[in-house]
Amino acid sequence: MEKITTDYLIVGSGAVGMAFADTLLTDSDADIVIVDKHHRPGGHWNIAYPFVRLHQPSAFYGVSSTELSDGRRDQVGLNKGLASLASGAEVIAYFDQVMLERFLPSGRVRYLPMHEYLGDGCCRSLLTGKTFEITARKHVDATYLKTSTPSNHTPQFSIGEDVRFIPLNGLPDLTDPPDRYVVIGAGKTGIDACLWLLENGVDPDDIDWIMPRDGWLLDRANAQPSMDFFEQVMGAQAAQFEALAEASSIDDLFDRLEKAGNLLRVDKTVRPKMFHGATVSKPELEELRRIRSIIRLSRVTSLEVGKITLEHGTHETPANTLFIDCSASAIPNLETKPVFEGDLITPQTVRSYQPVFSASLIAHVEVTRESEANKNRLCSVVPLPNHDTDWIRIMIPFMTNQYQWSQDRELRDWLAENRLDGFARLARDYDRSDKAKKEIMTRLRAASMPAMAKLQTFNAQLEAMT
Repeated sequence: MEKITTDYLIVGSGAVGMAFADTLLTDSDADIVIVDKHHRPGGHWNIAYPFVRLHQPSAFYGVSSTELSDGRRDQVGLNKGLASLASGAEVIAYFDQVMLERFLPSGRVRYLPMHEYLGDGCCRSLLTGKTFEITARKHVDATYLKTSTPSNHTPQFSIGEDVRFIPLNGLPDLTDPPDRYVVIGAGKTGIDACLWLLENGVDPDDIDWIMPRDGWLLDRANAQPSMDFFEQVMGAQAAQFEALAEASSIDDLFDRLEKAGNLLRVDKTVRPKMFHGATVSKPELEELRRIRSIIRLSRVTSLEVGKITLEHGTHETPANTLFIDCSASAIPNLETKPVFEGDLITPQTVRSYQPVFSASLIAHVEVTRESEANKNRLCSVVPLPNHDTDWIRIMIPFMTNQYQWSQDRELRDWLAENRLDGFARLARDYDRSDKAKKEIMTRLRAASMPAMAKLQTFNAQLEAMT
């Protein structure tokens, strides 16, 4: 067994592990060892479906030191006019470039791909069986969120013999058109499957979409990194706080958020019960609304030729039906734990929907703050949402973190320069002589404290109901 000594042992070279390591390289002189079972960095992107794209602008993704986006806006397609969305192939190439051109040439990163982490600082090569014992000052578990992909997901329902059934990855390989397509799942992958079918000419009336729960969606136009979108982005944040401050009930809050454009839904006649933070453009939403056969009978329990059995009923299909599995939860691990625990660091989201930004900030806090209590105070975990009302629950730690960071001058300056945090730059760099922009920021500040008070009220009501 070969022995290695290092400052930080990072398990996982996915987006979270790469973002954490990148900030360590920038903000410290630490030595780093990265262990990963894949043959190249990128984590789940290595096995993602071929047509996957980011749901958020490329400018907000990757590692802080290296641009993924070149500032382009998409000129065609359903994201036209908005900041470009990197494809899965682009993301994989990007992380490979970061490893080969930044991490390894630094002389401070040792990378062990194709190695299984066994625990207690030990790992084993999947190719040679050689083992390593790694002694590290700190261990970083960058696999805790356990991102799941359709290709490695085991369905939670039975599949009869002769049923045509594929994970989402198999769609581009089709050569024998079915009589009907059934998309199983209403989350991000379900949305992507439906949009891919429609964009490739499938008649929307030939698609059944199994939607166990309707979900609230986010408008991608509200999360753009350019100053050209200042009124849209910061105006949406101000409107969000105002909706909170003025809401008389939880239902009234969601009505106000929808009216203000903060939340969207596919079917305006059905009240969503799910919120996963999935993001769409308005044109994508209009495309999804073309699918008229939405099956709302809860979850699938079994698939047979000609028949779907669900928890609340059955649905008949033609014999030659293709079932597309999009039922995997992107991040099945919804449990939270302290980010800093002795010599263990467990990166989690400290800002809603932004795991890579969160990993970068956690790494910066690690190397610039002394006490564990202070580190955890600055890095309160924002839980991953599931139910509709989780929008309320996650807003409390989100707003608390934002306030804590704003009161720390060093951290405030660091955020404004971090590539992964475009919002801080918008708030810092807008033209103070622009009356419209100044009014938006005045509205945002005026509503923030009343919004937090109302959040506490609504959260107490939710706690009383559980």
